[in-house]
Amino acid sequence: MMKTVTVGNVKIGERNPLVLIAGPCAIESESHSLQIGRAIKEIAAKLHIPYIFKSSFDKANRMSIESYRGPGIKKGLEVLKKVKQKLKVPILTDIHCSKEINEVAKVADIIQIPAFLCRQTDIVVAAARTGKVVNIKKGQFLAPWDILPIIKKIESTGNRRILLTERGASFGYNNLVTDFRALKIMRDFGYPVIYDATHSIQTPGGKGGSSGGERQFVEGLSRAAVAFGCDGLFLEVHQDPDKAPCDGPNMIDLMQLDELLQQVKKIEAAL
Repeated sequence: MMKTVTVGNVKIGERNPLVLIAGPCAIESESHSLQIGRAIKEIAAKLHIPYIFKSSFDKANRMSIESYRGPGIKKGLEVLKKVKQKLKVPILTDIHCSKEINEVAKVADIIQIPAFLCRQTDIVVAAARTGKVVNIKKGQFLAPWDILPIIKKIESTGNRRILLTERGASFGYNNLVTDFRALKIMRDFGYPVIYDATHSIQTPGGKGGSSGGERQFVEGLSRAAVAFGCDGLFLEVHQDPDKAPCDGPNMIDLMQLDELLQQVKKIEAAL
């Protein structure tokens, strides 16, 4: 039976409405985070879509030493706290080592385990012990059924507040592909499944020193995921993706968001 995971006043899973987790890849500034978060919240509210803000204070798994990583944990958490207070929305952010977790748990409502770290037992268990909702990004290198031992690591702490996120699977070099069977396979483990449409169209390392992306496929994949059955969409959004300091090629333009969400709401209603 599907569990319902509650984050603030947002309920995820079972027969609850499709949830939107969205925001810029990395924190650029307080004003930028508030601007993007407020705009997304207004669009989501108009369509009666529950909204969770996401952004990273540090993108630690960059390919190049020159890549933009974000403002760091201290300043980044200050920004996320302001977004939470001013916009009255739950916050999701990712961690990269165990020592960050207690500080992050003071601000974030959802602690995200990045795909490359999803099998790191100490990190997963430490995040689970906070009692916060833990979002596991399924590694590109894992089969969907390989997520079950990770679930059991979290459950071993008594925490049943778990989200699972599909973000594509490695398909040769510098390419990802989505196997939509993964959504059902992971949902059958009893926890809500989120589809990350923007990271699923990445081309890892595709630009040499950084990842590329094919954002023209985000809308189609989002529609397919909702039709196939997922409990939420994860979208990285920016007002000018081509000039974003990181992950620009796979972020969608804020101006596209309204139309995309209208489409998936119609699909959800039809189901």
